[in-house]
Parts: sequence; C-alpha cells; structure tokens
Amino acid sequence: MKYIKLLTLTMGVCGVKHAVAQTTEATLPINTIVERVQKLFQVFPVEKVHLHFDKPYYAVGDTLWFNSYLSRNLAEYEPSKVTYVEILNSRDSLIQTLRIPLDKGVGDGYLVLDPQYLAQDNYRFRAYTKWMGNFSSDYFYNKVVPIGDAISKKLITDITFVNNDQNAAKSQAVIQFRDAVGKLLINSKVNWSMISGWETIADGKGETDNMGKVTVNLSAKDKEILKKAYLEVSLQENKNDKPLKSTFSLKNALWDADVQFFPEGGDLLAGIAKNVAFKAVSADGKGIAVKGRILDGKGKQVAEFSDLGLGMGFFSLLPLPNEKYVASITFANGQERKFKLPEVVQNKANVVFVKQDETNLNMAIVTSEEDFAKNPNQSFYVLVQSNGHLVYAAQANLKSATALITIPKERLPNGIAQVTLMTPAGKVISERLTFVKSEKLLDINLAVNKEQFKAKEKVNLKLSVLNNGKKYPGSYSISVIDESKVPYDDNQDLSIVSNFLLTSDLKGYIESPNTYFDEKNVNRDKALDALLMTQGFRRFDYQDLVAEKLPVLSFMPEQGIEIGGTLRLNTGRTVPNGGLLLSIPSKSIRKDTYTDDKGRFLFKDLVFTDSSKVTVNARGNDNYRSMVINMDQTYFPEIDKNNAYKNNFVMNIDRAMVPYLENSKKEYRKSILLDEVAVTGVQKKVITNRDFPSISGLSMPEHRIDAERLSGCNVLTMCLNTLLTGITYDSQTQKYYVTRSYNSGSRVPVQFFLNGMAIDEPGLNSINVPDIEGIEIFLKDDLGTVSRMYQNNGVVSIYTKKVEKKPRMSLTEIEKLLPKSNVIDLFPLGYIKERKFYEPKYETPESKAVNDLRTTIYWNPKVKVTETGEAALEFYNADGNGQYKVIVEGMDETGNVGRKVIRYNVTP
Repeated sequence: MKYIKLLTLTMGVCGVKHAVAQTTEATLPINTIVERVQKLFQVFPVEKVHLHFDKPYYAVGDTLWFNSYLSRNLAEYEPSKVTYVEILNSRDSLIQTLRIPLDKGVGDGYLVLDPQYLAQDNYRFRAYTKWMGNFSSDYFYNKVVPIGDAISKKLITDITFVNNDQNAAKSQAVIQFRDAVGKLLINSKVNWSMISGWETIADGKGETDNMGKVTVNLSAKDKEILKKAYLEVSLQENKNDKPLKSTFSLKNALWDADVQFFPEGGDLLAGIAKNVAFKAVSADGKGIAVKGRILDGKGKQVAEFSDLGLGMGFFSLLPLPNEKYVASITFANGQERKFKLPEVVQNKANVVFVKQDETNLNMAIVTSEEDFAKNPNQSFYVLVQSNGHLVYAAQANLKSATALITIPKERLPNGIAQVTLMTPAGKVISERLTFVKSEKLLDINLAVNKEQFKAKEKVNLKLSVLNNGKKYPGSYSISVIDESKVPYDDNQDLSIVSNFLLTSDLKGYIESPNTYFDEKNVNRDKALDALLMTQGFRRFDYQDLVAEKLPVLSFMPEQGIEIGGTLRLNTGRTVPNGGLLLSIPSKSIRKDTYTDDKGRFLFKDLVFTDSSKVTVNARGNDNYRSMVINMDQTYFPEIDKNNAYKNNFVMNIDRAMVPYLENSKKEYRKSILLDEVAVTGVQKKVITNRDFPSISGLSMPEHRIDAERLSGCNVLTMCLNTLLTGITYDSQTQKYYVTRSYNSGSRVPVQFFLNGMAIDEPGLNSINVPDIEGIEIFLKDDLGTVSRMYQNNGVVSIYTKKVEKKPRMSLTEIEKLLPKSNVIDLFPLGYIKERKFYEPKYETPESKAVNDLRTTIYWNPKVKVTETGEAALEFYNADGNGQYKVIVEGMDETGNVGRKVIRYNVTP
C-alpha cells in the first residue's frame, strides 16, 4: 500500500492552464491553501481499527475470538499501542469494554459469552483507539454479531410483519412460538405490550392457534413512534408454569421506502449531461430493488433506470434550464411512488469522474457553455485527498467549458480519493469520491496438503504472501470453520480489505461491504461508484482548514496504560514535588514518581491485566496525613445511540442460525451431563436487584462489584469514585453521573439504592463497607421503572449481608475506619488476560474416540510471516463432515492488506 508522505504541488495539468484568478473575491494563493490543509494531515494522522473474528455468529456459552489490526498513514508519529473494544446490546447498553495491547499494530483478544450476563441478541462490537476519540465516532469500527441461545432459551420465536395499509401507522405482527425442542406451542395464553421509551402505548392478550401463531395488531399515532417501539410478549403454556418472554423491535413493522438522488459533483447543471446516482432504502435501512423513469415537467420520459443491486445505481441525464424532473419509481412489491429530483442550477461548475486506467486517474471540471461565456477565465483550485494525505493540488484557469485533470496514480494509495473543487477564496463548490486501484493488494496463497480429508485427520496448511512481487514481514490471523454448521454469505462480512479501504472512510451503514471486492460480481466497479456517489464522507471540513480551524486534541496516541491525578492538601492547595508510590501486588510492580509544579503526577507504561488491584500511596511525604489524592477520570467516548448499524440486526435469530444452534445444543448437552453426585453443600445465593420489588424492573446490570474488590476500602465514597465503572463523580455538585451522558452535557444524576431503598449521596458513608455483599451498576433503565419515579439517569444498587451483632468497637478499630485519602485503591481497566485457543491432537485411538462437535476448528491470531513470505501451520479436523472454510486476513509492514478464502472437504 502506498503512503504519500509529502505533497507534490502539480503545476501542469492536461487541458488546464494556470493563471492568476480574476475575481472580486478575496483570494488565497494555492500554496497558502496547501499549507493550511497540510497542517491537518501532518499533525492529525488517521488511524483505523479492524477486528477479524473467528466466525460470523455465536451462541451463548461460546468463546468469541478476534484479532485487532491498526492501520495508519506512515506520518512521523508514534502510533497507538492500545485498542479498545466495546460490546453493546441491541438497546445500546454497554456490556463490557476490553483493552487490547498492540504489538506493531496487531493484538488479539477474546470474550467468553457467559450465559449469566448475556442473552440471545444482536450485539454490536465497537473498536477504536483513544487517538480516534479526538474525532468523530462515525469512523470507529462497528460490526453487528448475532448471538443465539442453545442453553437456557425455552421459547423459540419467529416474527413476520403484515402491512396492508402503506400510508398508515398500522401493521400486524404474526408470531409463531415453539418450545426448546421445536414443538409448536398451541392453545397457549399470550400477553403483549408495545412500548416506546418509557411508555406502554398498547397492550393486549391472545391465544396461539393450531400452528402456534398469534396475531398482534399494531398501531401508533405516527410512523416514527412505531419505528422506535418494541413489542414484548409473554407466553404461558400451562397455568402453573412461569411465563416465557421475548422482545422484538418494531423498526421493520411498517413497509416503507425512500429514494434519494445525487447528481455527480453535487448539482444538476443546465445543459450538461452527467450521471445522477440514486439510493433506495426500505424501512429497515437496507437497499431495495427499484425500477424507474425520469419525467420532465410535461410528463415526458427522458431517462429510465434500475438498480445495480442493494438499491443503488446511476443513469445519465441532460437537464434543461428551468425544467423540473420527477422520478416515477416501481418497487418489487408493486408499489409505485414519485420522488422529486434536485433543482436544475446554472452558473456553477462541478468536478466529475472521466476514467481510470493503469497509470492515471482522469477527472474533469465541467460548466455550461452559457456560464463559461458569461465568466471566461474562471479560476479554481483542485485538491485530492486520500487516506489522510493531500496527494495533489493544482490551480486551473478554464479556457473552455470543460477541462481535463490527469492525476498520476503513482501518487495515490489504494482506497477512496476525495477530489474537491474550490474557489480561490477557499470555498468548496463541488466534490467527487472515487475508488483508486493504484497497486495490487497482498497476493495471499493458501494451500492444504490434500484435496480430501478424514474427520480428525491432521491438516498441513501453507501460507505464502507477495506484495506486488516482493516479500515483506507481516502479521496474519487464520480461522478454519465447519461451514456445514456455520453457513454464511461471505459478501455480508466486513473484511480487513473492505474495512480499511472503504467503510472506515465513509459515514453510516454500508450493506454487504465485501460485495464490492468479490471478483465474481461482474458489476462491482459500477456498484462501488454508485456507493461513493451516494454515501457521506466528512473526516474534515475544508472550509475550517482554510480558516485555520483545526480540531482540538484531547488525547495523544496511547503508548500504554497510564494512571494519573493531582496531589492536594486537604485545603485544596496543590502539592508540588510530592512523592507517590504505585504498587500492583499481583504483578509485583512498584513505581514511584513526583508531582510537577501544579501537583500533577503520572505513572506511564504500566502493564497489568484487568481486575488487578492498584494502590497509589502518598505516605512518603512529610505531613502526608493532610494530603488528598485526586485520581483522573477515565475517558470513554459517548455511545452513538442513533446509529445505522441496527440495520444489520438479524430479526429472527432462532431461524437464521438453525444449524449452528442445533449443533450447540448437542455440544452443551455433552459438556454439562454429569454423573449423579451427592450434594454436600449449599450454593450461596447471590443477592441481585431481582430480590427487591422496587428495583426488580431493571434489566441485567452492566457491571457488578463483589465484596472482595472492596477489601482495603474504609470509606465507601472514597472507593466509589474509582470503582464505579461508567460513572463520573462531579466534585462541584457532589453528585454521580453516567459518564457518557455527563461527557455529552447531561446533568441528570445517578440514583443510589441500599437493599432496595433509595438513599442520597450523604447517606453512603453511613454504610459499613465490610457489610457490603455486592454493588450492581445499571447505566440504563430500559423500562423506566426507576427513572420515572426518581427522575434519574442510571442506578447504583448496594446490597449488604446479614452480620451478627458484635461488641462495641474499640478506639483503635474506629480509627481504622477513618478516611485515608493519602492511599487510594483502584481497579482500573487493564489489558485483557491472555488465553490460547484449544487445539486437540488426535494421534491415538483413545483421543480419536472423543466426540468433537466444534464449529471453529482452528484459530490462530499470531501467524507471523518473515522475510521469506511464508509460514507453515498444522491442526486437526473435528468430527463434522462437509466443507471446511479457511479464512486468512492480515497486513504486512508496508501497510498493504489482504484476505483469502479457500475450502476443503472432510469425509467420515
């Protein structure tokens, strides 16, 4: 992959002559424009993150494996060495955050899908570096991973929507119910509620028919309410049985469609024939097949079109002055609608794509003959940005209504090029995105030692990689899955190629990203061009750069774990040159440092795993009894709740993952069947919110703090400031807030509960810390059961254990309970603990006699290719027969990326 470190200012462009601009506007020399734009790219390099998963979906109880890759433009800076991976459920509640250390831009991780905390749902994995947090979260890595339940789910459902009235906010939901073994649940009582936000807007009862189905009539005041609502159903098969519940989003309950039109370069120019792109999406945000005709003001057809796939395409149109155009659209379901095209404009210029050959990218500036005659010798600036570099700039003085711009591809890296047309005053008037193929991606070759294998037979796999004929060291991850158990359309996936070269530079949801890189798709180049004419792209604003408005930096590229804060006297005055000691007993780490003249201290380059106890001690100072350590709050970016990634949710997970879930049932049945044993002890009951009616409506907590993590904590509030993950304490208001809401400006506080009873902040220190059984943190109240009553945002619920009465404490014991503000115990987010994928070896008859129902046959995130360009690997097949799918992704030290998929057969 090419990286252009320095800008080349082009002074000779084919078909364009250069001159001083003749304009009444205040002009800026192009060199000034270039210098100002270059400040962004030199000081604010672009980082991108990609995750390669071992498979596309999972079941509760599985271990999910992934590898993290960091792509960056090779600017003169030290790249980030830490990636954060967040797991969010379908309602955007944060489930967990993982901290992944990177070595040369690569780091691996995993997530145990614990059934105690995870249920069947669509989970979103969001990944970023702290450096990326300086900019828009639109460019974070995002991927939806469905997770089914084959362990504890007793109700299997399948929902479809029937929408007969396209113009009203009415629909019908038809839900079919089965039990855990697939038996239809007939003549069963069903209760349902339609909920929007905190409000139940409709409810009712029903009974399943002889096909296990019930029909629910849905209606709302308007379509937007229904799109944001969800349907909660509970079914009771027998009178004495506990009701079984399931929840469905109603986003897709109504059939609807929207079509937008995007003239190339931004405008319909009178008298200029140009391409007009279109994008048709249904209510679920996905592309929908369309056919249409363009009609002028008299109803005469002037063009016709159909999509290239995924609802996108383009057609040529010659707009006439003062004419108005309408598109008459026919959808696949027979519906017909009309949509207006943008207004025809005059006296403007646009930049358009001409062609791309082996050596050049050819663009053009176009304007009408009438506009050119009125404004001869118009001057423009042309700037081309690609992958965080300004790679081309030219000043053009038009000598005709059309001017050709030839950009050598040797200056362009693979990926999206943003071509911008600007006036000499620095005003952007037209842009065009185009995809550049300037060099070949990594040529990855995978080969197995046989065409046909037996179950449990050893496989020898050889990997070889060439980068445009040369060999470089690189890092790769390889997954082998049993495709008969994990069927999946590879075009739906988000690969390292489609992510780094496409989706990471575009705003919003990109459907089926691998489609644009699959050589089997003959129209992929046209489809990609249509995508780039319709999709948003705004990593930066040229207008701000010209005005020298640069982004505000809050974080530098993170080089490791850092813990910092401020040392003060109890009067509030800072302590300069104060000494502090940091210790991590589990890692035998001890470090000391001194505060600066503002009382600030920082411990750098720490290495410890998550849940490690960290102690910061100021007792080495004179007068330490009067000192207070104030720790810095940890930053995490706000959750983008209004995101488009929900378009990729799987509505009926039970149906979509049938082969996988059937195999999971067999796998877990085998693993949990035990011989009969005599119970000699009683399992300790864990106290949760379910034990207290006032807060039982809360869902699963995002975090739980058990009693052992409170050891060494004498005053509860001193510990809560560091223990409450996702919660921020504001010393001004002396209140606690959900961090993400607080960072976005909200000041609605958290509500505390003690054994189900609401308490205020001053009452926290009345709680005896050793009496605490556990603390649950709820960052979101989905049903609003608590929020409506207390007007709060987030809940912290504290539970105490029963303590036998003890004699009165002595004075010494009381002194031990006094605040020790000069010693702080922390449990910060550490690196993910190392864990290795299990690789069985079937070398003896005894080992082969064991059933092997694995779906992921082999996972290796640490495949290193040296200067030889090769690596040899081996593993054993499982019991599954049929096709096994091998996927390799990775990048070499030049930054070039690649992906390869092969298959081989396994027989009994």
